[in-house]
Amino acid sequence: MTDLVHTRAELAKARAGLAGTVGVVMTMGALHAGHETLIRAARERVDHVLVTIFVNPLQFGPHEDFDRYPRALDTDLEVCRRAGADLVFAPAVADVYPAGQPTVRVNPGQLGEELEGQSRPGFFHGVLTVVLKLLQLTRPDVTFFGEKDYQQLTLVRRMARDLDVPVEVVGVPTVREPDGLARSSRNRYLSADERRVASSLSAALRAGADAAGRGADAGDVLAAAHRVLGEVPGARLDYLVLTDPELEPGPVAGPARLLIAAWVGGTRLIDNLAIDLAPRS
Repeated sequence: MTDLVHTRAELAKARAGLAGTVGVVMTMGALHAGHETLIRAARERVDHVLVTIFVNPLQFGPHEDFDRYPRALDTDLEVCRRAGADLVFAPAVADVYPAGQPTVRVNPGQLGEELEGQSRPGFFHGVLTVVLKLLQLTRPDVTFFGEKDYQQLTLVRRMARDLDVPVEVVGVPTVREPDGLARSSRNRYLSADERRVASSLSAALRAGADAAGRGADAGDVLAAAHRVLGEVPGARLDYLVLTDPELEPGPVAGPARLLIAAWVGGTRLIDNLAIDLAPRS
């Protein structure tokens, strides 16, 4: 059985009744198979799973899609029930920000101004602020984030470490469509033609990973990914970068992360893939 609460008081009462370990999965709703995978991963690790559904206004820019963002609570609850969530917290904006938008926000540091932060100024200030608030309200032992939003996962881990937040942050592998496209709530905005173009993002990442598997260096890995993007016109590239696993400047050898962001029509998509660079001979 999955219980639904909306207010802080209802959450506090329901949370007090959850004995044992608690895991939280934070979402903005419009749940899909990727979210269901997060909930099921939590179900395997903890005694009770709590899902938050909240479209956070702090992480939308002035020209972004806050009002357009899909909201489908009844459908979301079905996903939560199917995946085994015990409790869903779906607050109104006034419940999360009772004094209005906060004047004190979490500063993500330099990494928060790069990649997604450079394209979307202030985005991670809003993300980390709401994540910290929801962690305070739900008091979980473990929280689960998808690797598709890899920069977000990395920054949440850093915040928990740097601010001594008593929670384990677990990354869950990206869920993909049969053609490789990363599952995202924004995929529903794509037309049939745009959907075909969008699949080139994951294809470019795979090409880079394949090149790395053949012993290519960082420059050749990026070149292989760019070649695939060039073969399928229609995506406006924002960035394609190779970094270390902590999103620091790319390594010469060893574990690395290849990240991409691009516009397809009016929809901005992101993706990433772990790769391994061979040592230089």
